[in-house]
Amino acid sequence: MTVNVGLIGCGGISNPHLRGYLDIPDQAKVTAVADVVEANARTRAEQVGGAKIFSDYRDLIASGGVDAVDICLPHHLHADAIIAAAEAGKHILCEKPLCITTEEAEKITKVVQDNGVTLMCAHNQLFMPPVAKARELIQSGALGKVFELRTTDSFFNRGLNSDMGWRGNLETAGGGELIDTGYHPTYLLLHLATAEPAEVVAMTSRHRLPMEGEDSAQVLVRFADGSVGTIVTSWAYVPSSNTEKFSVVAEKGTLWSDGRTLHHRTVEGVLTTTEFPEVDAFSAEIADFIGCVTEGRRPINTEVEGVHVLKVILGAYASVREKRIITLADL
Repeated sequence: MTVNVGLIGCGGISNPHLRGYLDIPDQAKVTAVADVVEANARTRAEQVGGAKIFSDYRDLIASGGVDAVDICLPHHLHADAIIAAAEAGKHILCEKPLCITTEEAEKITKVVQDNGVTLMCAHNQLFMPPVAKARELIQSGALGKVFELRTTDSFFNRGLNSDMGWRGNLETAGGGELIDTGYHPTYLLLHLATAEPAEVVAMTSRHRLPMEGEDSAQVLVRFADGSVGTIVTSWAYVPSSNTEKFSVVAEKGTLWSDGRTLHHRTVEGVLTTTEFPEVDAFSAEIADFIGCVTEGRRPINTEVEGVHVLKVILGAYASVREKRIITLADL
């Protein structure tokens, strides 16, 4: 079975998605693209050797020519596109964030379940090999009880320093850096944790970028089992050279990784270092999405996990506004 995919949104993030489909031509083909900017749509159509072009994604969905859609729109447009696709019975891969409000999240959850479609959150960093191995070790009990976790994703976003576009606007982005790049270390933290997130407290900053929201954030998350996670993320600076991608401190040992190599040290001091081959996380994500659609598998992160990630971020924003710890069950 070859899955016909409709690409909704043809901006910059859609390019690595297209590469993923081109890597598996026997399994999937982008047969339609939609964007309000015709030049962007034409560029993407040419990249895949020709695809039908639409200016309105609703027309793409209604055309009946696709089995699934890949949503690469600005944040505030995600919910409506997901709902339209699910109501038409299309499977969905959606770039982060899932949506930008809890009300949208509730509607998405209902429409996906009511229509029996597969929704996969495009959490590409979960496909980095060290992440999969770390989760395996944690879930197996090899580390014992997890005490603390930390995830980071920071860099100086020079490209946005002069023109923030829709990302610099709170209404269209849903926040600042935390709900954008900060989404990555948030879903990574929750993926490695051994329980659901329960409480959040945060501090945000605007160090150097001309935007309405924050360009940096630090978030603490307490999980239901008592473990505590830390998220550090920024568009304002390059972190120090000893900053890890993720780390875990637990009863029987520790883990840490730069995203390519995984280090595991037991409490007895035995260190195991595993180097993994480089993987294109976007291509791996696309291949897994198509596999889920054709094989009926559950994606690593569905709307269920997507809602948890969103609530941590919205809880962080509430914490900053109200200057207190936020209980996520209250959101």
